[in-house]
Amino acid sequence: MRLSGKTAIITGGGSGIGRASAVRFAAEGAFVALVDRDGDGARETLSMLREHGGDGSVRVGDVGDPTFAATTVAQVTVTRRRLDVLMTAAGFSCGGTVVTTSPEDWDAVFRANVGGTWLWARAAVPIMQRQKSGAIITLASQLAVAGGRGNSAYIAAKGAIVSLTRTMAVDFAEDGIRVNALAPGAIETPLLRRSFGRHADPQAVREASRQRHAMKRFGLPEEVANAALYLASDEAGFTTGVVLPVDGGWLAA
Repeated sequence: MRLSGKTAIITGGGSGIGRASAVRFAAEGAFVALVDRDGDGARETLSMLREHGGDGSVRVGDVGDPTFAATTVAQVTVTRRRLDVLMTAAGFSCGGTVVTTSPEDWDAVFRANVGGTWLWARAAVPIMQRQKSGAIITLASQLAVAGGRGNSAYIAAKGAIVSLTRTMAVDFAEDGIRVNALAPGAIETPLLRRSFGRHADPQAVREASRQRHAMKRFGLPEEVANAALYLASDEAGFTTGVVLPVDGGWLAA
C-alpha cells in the first residue's frame, strides 16, 4: 500500500474532494485526520473509512481560525507521533464580480481558501522539517489559470493558492518537503451544485460548463483523489511546485 503507516490531515474531509481523498488515502494504509466545519459530514466520512478497513479521527471547526489550525495539527502529531501528508481541500465560494461582491464575502472566501491553506501549512511545516519529510497538497482550480465569469473572489483566492504553493515548494525543498497543487475542473461536489444554484437558470449554466470541458463531462471526486494519492505518495518523490490539472481538458480546449 502506497501510504502504509503514514498520517494525513485532510481539511474539507466531510464531503466532495476531501472525502474522496480521505477514503482513497485510508485504503492505501494512511491514518486520516478529518477536518471540517460540518461535523456530521466528517463523521460520515470516518464511518466510510472504517467500513473499508481504514481509520482516522474527526476535528470540527473553522479552517480559517489560527488557533484551531495550530492545536489540531499539534494534537494529531502528538497522538500519531508524525505527520506525513497535509491536504487542504476545504473551500468556499460566494460568486459575484469585484463590484457585486461585498467586503464581508471577499474576506470569507479568502479566509477559507487562502487562510485555510496558509495556516495549516504554517502549523505543519515545522513538524515536517523535523522529520525531514512531508507532502503538502493544496487545492487550486483550473479557473486560477484560465479565469472565469462572476466568481472573482474565489478565482483570486485560487490564484493566490497557486503562488503560495510554488513559493512554499521552493522554501522547503531542502527540508524534504514537497508542496504541490491540484487544479480540478468542474467536479461533481456540493460546492459545484451550490455554485450553479446561484444562477437564475442553473441547468443552462451547468450545461454550458459541461460543454466547456473537452471531455464533455464533469469530473468525479474520486478522479481528483487519485491524483492526490500520487502527490502524497513516494512515487512523486521528485515532484514539487507543480500545479496538476485534473480538468477534463478545460485548459487544453
